[in-house]
Amino acid sequence: MAQITGLLGDLTTVKHARNGRLASWDQRGKNQDYWEIPAGESISLGEIEGPGCITHIWMTSSCRRVVAPSILDPEQNASAAPVMEIHPALGVIWDDYDPYYYRKVLIKITWDGQDSPSVLAPFGDFFCIGNSYPGNFTSLPFNVSLKPEEAGRYGAPCSVSCYFPMPFNKKAKIEIVNENELPFILYFNIDYEMYSEPLPEDTAYFHASWRRENPCNGWGPDLQVNSPEVNNVSNLSGEGNYTVLDVQGRGHYVGCNLTVKHFQGSWWGEGNDMFFIDGEELPSLNGTGTEDYFNHAWGMQRNAFPFFGTIVHEGDTDGFQVSYRWHICDPVRFEKSLRVTIEHGHANHLADDWSSTAYWYQVLPTVTPLTIARVEDRLPVVPVLPERENPKVSLSAEQRAARETYEARWEEYKPRREAQFRIKEDKARRESALNTAFAAQLRKAFERQENESTRV
Repeated sequence: MAQITGLLGDLTTVKHARNGRLASWDQRGKNQDYWEIPAGESISLGEIEGPGCITHIWMTSSCRRVVAPSILDPEQNASAAPVMEIHPALGVIWDDYDPYYYRKVLIKITWDGQDSPSVLAPFGDFFCIGNSYPGNFTSLPFNVSLKPEEAGRYGAPCSVSCYFPMPFNKKAKIEIVNENELPFILYFNIDYEMYSEPLPEDTAYFHASWRRENPCNGWGPDLQVNSPEVNNVSNLSGEGNYTVLDVQGRGHYVGCNLTVKHFQGSWWGEGNDMFFIDGEELPSLNGTGTEDYFNHAWGMQRNAFPFFGTIVHEGDTDGFQVSYRWHICDPVRFEKSLRVTIEHGHANHLADDWSSTAYWYQVLPTVTPLTIARVEDRLPVVPVLPERENPKVSLSAEQRAARETYEARWEEYKPRREAQFRIKEDKARRESALNTAFAAQLRKAFERQENESTRV
């Protein structure tokens, strides 16, 4: 047994393990190192035979709508990067982001061949991108890296990382479910270790689940926050609280991210956190305010630390906050069940839009099946500009010819561009199978190596 402990203590012990990776690299040896996942389709990023453990996930993505015919040839341009950073004002190309694709695509992970997944969440929210609005931040298990010129945009492309260890004994299956009407562009590296010996029976498996209440069932959203009338209402039982996690089994809760869209214009964070462990009727863990649960005070500050912080501050948006809190050094343990809740305003008087991703570990099987809301119920609430009607003007012969030429070029360009989408989608389907086959080949090579070393 290793005597050295601590966060980095594992690095001082040599392990009998072999590294592997699932990736979107172009297996033809070319430079098209991304997958284009078709609209309305689920694709496996790969299946890994156990025993093993996923140690790191890195991804970057995009989802673009073709707005106009480019002057770039679709076939010649097919081998270039899928995101052309050319401003539409130059008249070269005009593709635009789908602003809400982070909520339209799901990440789904299933352990050891279970019937239901243990991870099921919108792609963005899993990586702490709330409301499809990325924000730069660094924490211990999750990081988001966003270019400065992309800041402040719904659906802006960025890179995401997850360092939560994800052990499995028999098999890991990672899927992307694209519930969008557009193809989903994804680069990815999923790093893992393979082990020769089965994992212990009490191994806790990684889980993540997303939920939303829009609006929360508030009894007095028109009453001012911190008014004496509101503050003197009692809530000891947690009835009506927002539920971050409600799960059965044995394990420990390791944190969440929370997105709150506040509508009253006052303050959303007066609600207390309440934890109900192993079926208790009254919570044994009671907090003092939502900002306090996220280790802030007197409101939320603009900072991001290893275990807690702000990803997007309400003062920098149209009124929503994205926060996180990791229970890595202080996990909340349960033997039978756990319910993690937070009041939406004191005694639940506010009717805001709350959404969250909870993260926890538990032994298999996953007792409580994970479910997810429909796409239309996942989209963020954003300001909507009134529709405008373009003026009708009489055209000169030259103007009419210009429009006709433009439309003819679009009719010729669009199907050629769409054909390139289909080619790349077929590549993703093909490389999905290749990834699983390569992982199996790597596993067999590792087992042969272990057998040979045992004979020696």
